[in-house]
This record gives sequence, C-alpha cells and structure tokens, in this order.
Amino acid sequence: MLNAHKPTAILCLMLLSSLLCQSNAVVAGGPPKAGESFPSIGLPAPGNVSHGAYLGIGDRGTFNLEQIDAQVLVIEIFSMYCPYCQREAPLVNRLFETVESNPRLNIKVKLLGIGVGNSPFEVDIFRKKYRIRFPLIPDPDYKVHKMIGEVRTPYFFVLCLVGGNPPKVIYSKLGGIGDIDKFMNIISSALSTCAKE
Repeated sequence: MLNAHKPTAILCLMLLSSLLCQSNAVVAGGPPKAGESFPSIGLPAPGNVSHGAYLGIGDRGTFNLEQIDAQVLVIEIFSMYCPYCQREAPLVNRLFETVESNPRLNIKVKLLGIGVGNSPFEVDIFRKKYRIRFPLIPDPDYKVHKMIGEVRTPYFFVLCLVGGNPPKVIYSKLGGIGDIDKFMNIISSALSTCAKE
C-alpha cells in the first residue's frame, strides 16, 4: 500500500522543491534598492477625481509613475489584511498631513498607496476605515507586487521623479516609517537629490 503512494509523494516533493526554488529566485532579486531605477508601472487611475487632481494626472484611465506631478513620490505597499499596515495607517496619515500643511512641500511631494492582492472594493474599505486622504491603488493580481520583488508589507519607497525619466529609488525599506521627523528628513534629502538630477 505504501509503494502505491510513493510516485505521488515524489511528484509532490518535486513540485514543492520547484516552487521553493522559484520563490527564492524572486526574493533573491529583491526590491529595487536606493540608487536603482524603479520599474515602469502602469496603474489604474484612482476612482476619486480629487485624487487624480492631487497626482496631477487629470482624468486618464491609466497612468505611469513618471506622469505624476511631483519631484518626490512616497509609495506605501500595503494590504488591507496586514495588521502592521493597519497599525501604521494613523502614522502615515500624519505624514500626509505634515507634507500637505507645508506649502513648500505639498506641490513637490506626493504620497501613493498600492494595495497588493487587494481589489478596488478592499482598498476602498481600508481607505474608509482608516480615513486615508491620499490615493490608494488596487493591485488585485499582484502585478505590481511581482515587479517590485514581492516585498512584504508595509514597505516604503521614496522615489525621485525628474523630467519623465524612470523613477530613481532614494529609499527602500520594509516596515513602518518610524519617527515622522526622521522620515521628513529622508524626504528633504530626496528633494535635494532630485534637484540635482
């Protein structure tokens, strides 16, 4: 009886080994690091007209990060099911308010959230529950997630957007933003770097 199941067990082990090797290859590539280019990503426009205006993309159906009207873009990779993302939401809201309340920054720095594995419905639930005022974009089929190395959540990128060129990564880190003042220093440093590009 045991021998009858042996071919099935071997096949399952081979399949599992193959999957593990593939996932290790993706993880080994990892997310884009500081100094590298961020992948060119086509995203669906936010459903909210004011969010499209905030990003400066007008009423396009889809957009690329290079089309956002900003010098610096802060991206939060999140999932509505991630308890760390849920705990981080009030702090990210404070970061958004800090940027928006500074007239020297609010035209140069934008925030964008990408909900990996989340449908538009799930992203909207997260937005409403945590009162998120900046744009959140769904990534239901993990397309973006795969392009950025299948990072865990929350994950933050700070990108330099200059002259329609591919976005340049200034900051790339797993986990929360931590101290707002320190994160604002990262944003200020990014603005200085972008100004030199």
